[in-house]
Amino acid sequence: MKENNIYVLEEEQVTPNFDENIGADKVITITRKSEEDETIETTSEVEVIETNEILADSNGTIIEKIVKETIEIPYETITKEVSASQSGEKVNKVVQEGQNGIKEITYKVKYQNDVEIERKQLSEVVIQEPVNKIVQVSVKVTARAAVSSRGSSAVRTGAGTWSYSEGDLDLMCAITAQESSRSYEGALAVITCACNRAERRGSDPLSEYKRPGQFCYSIDSHWVKRLNGNYPSYVRQAVNDAINGTRNHSYTSFRSAAGRTGSNVIGGNYYF
Repeated sequence: MKENNIYVLEEEQVTPNFDENIGADKVITITRKSEEDETIETTSEVEVIETNEILADSNGTIIEKIVKETIEIPYETITKEVSASQSGEKVNKVVQEGQNGIKEITYKVKYQNDVEIERKQLSEVVIQEPVNKIVQVSVKVTARAAVSSRGSSAVRTGAGTWSYSEGDLDLMCAITAQESSRSYEGALAVITCACNRAERRGSDPLSEYKRPGQFCYSIDSHWVKRLNGNYPSYVRQAVNDAINGTRNHSYTSFRSAAGRTGSNVIGGNYYF
C-alpha cells in the first residue's frame, strides 16, 4: 500500500491488519470502521423500487428486489485553537453547528425463503454533503510561547490564518519532498492536496499531513532524512506558494501513477 501511495482514512480499517504478513494471492480489503463510540446518531430509510421472481427450484423461490436506501453521512467535529489575550483558561465555543449529510445507495438484493442471499450495490449518490461542527478553543499565549513563534510564517486564506514556525515549514517541505520531489509542479500538487483537505475541513495543511494513515508522515519514516533543508529549493517554493493560495488542482487524494497517463498525473502521482 505504501509503494502505491494508498492511504487509509481515519474512518476506515484494513483487513488483514498492517502487521500481518501476506502473500501475493491475499486480498486486502478496506472497509469503514464500526463506530461503537460515535455519539452522532444517523438514520436510514429503505425503499423497495422493484420486485421480480427470477427462479423457483427445490430450495425455494428466489426473489430479486431493487432497493434504494437513504442514509445519513455523519459530520466531523473540528477543533481550532486561537490565542486569547486575557484569559489563560481554555474556553470552548461552537462557531459552527454540525449537520449530517444524506446519500442514496441503490442495491440489487436477492432473497430465498425470505432470507437475503446476495446484495450488490448499483449506485451511490450524495444528496447533501455533511457540514462539519467547528469548536473554537481559546488559549492564552504566554510570553515564552510568543518568543518561540517569532519568525513564523503566517498567511491568510479563505479557511483563516495558518501560522507556522520555521521548524514546521521544514517538516512540511520534508513530507512534500518525500511524496514527490521530481519537480515544482509535483511538489505543488502534493501540498495542494493537503491544502484542499484543510480548507474543506476547517483545519490546516500540516494537520492534514499528520492525520494517521494519510500521508507518509504516519506511514513510514523516510521523510526524516529530508529534514533540515535536504530537499530541492523548488519544494520550499511550492510549499510557500501553496499556503499563500497557489493551487494546481482541485483534488483531495492521490496514489502512485503506476503507469497511468493524463492530466491527473502530476509528478509521478495520480490525483483524484
